[in-house]
Amino acid sequence: MYKNKNYQEALVKYQNIYDKDSTQLIAIERLGDIAGHQKKYKKAMSYFEILVERDPKNANYHFKYGGAMAFYIKGISKFKAIKYLDDVKFHLHQAAILDKKHIESRHALSQMYCELPGIVGGSIKKAKFYADELLKISPVDGHLAFGFIYTYEEDYSKAEESYKKAIEVGGSPTTYLLLGQLYEKQELPLKALKIYKTGLDKTKSAQLQTALSQLNQKLN
Repeated sequence: MYKNKNYQEALVKYQNIYDKDSTQLIAIERLGDIAGHQKKYKKAMSYFEILVERDPKNANYHFKYGGAMAFYIKGISKFKAIKYLDDVKFHLHQAAILDKKHIESRHALSQMYCELPGIVGGSIKKAKFYADELLKISPVDGHLAFGFIYTYEEDYSKAEESYKKAIEVGGSPTTYLLLGQLYEKQELPLKALKIYKTGLDKTKSAQLQTALSQLNQKLN
């Protein structure tokens, strides 16, 4: 049910498991995952906090706890969000430290340091540090991270180069989608259409089909 994204049905099953045996870590994790999918981030945090307490050496638990917290603070005032920021950094850093090949935590750290204002610890240098780490672990993810950073800096030629490299080494729907979105951001719809079509032909992705259809509607 969970893998098929039938989250409400899966929630009932996992809740029953947890109610009968609260030591079942997979049930706790899935309850947190489902809460995250439902955008109930504070609830997700409560489950992931339990996991971190029970297994503090598990990188993925730290990543999920820090990630849920990061999504939660995006929906509250900046004043209230500041008190959570150190915890977000701590848990994402722990995930990266505990697992030298943890891709998701490094993506999150690179994006976080890129977007944060300097006054609260934002740093393009740190963002690029984690993007460099990603390049060594998974080249496609490294190129995507650099694409995000350069887009944020509005260095669109370097962003384009990074996304093209990501397509070369990975070729997933996401790589084509992000390059197409970059072209749309620059108001280059014909280039975006071309890359969406190319990606769709190669991957048959529903996501790219949607992007292509939406762009065609705008142009028509």
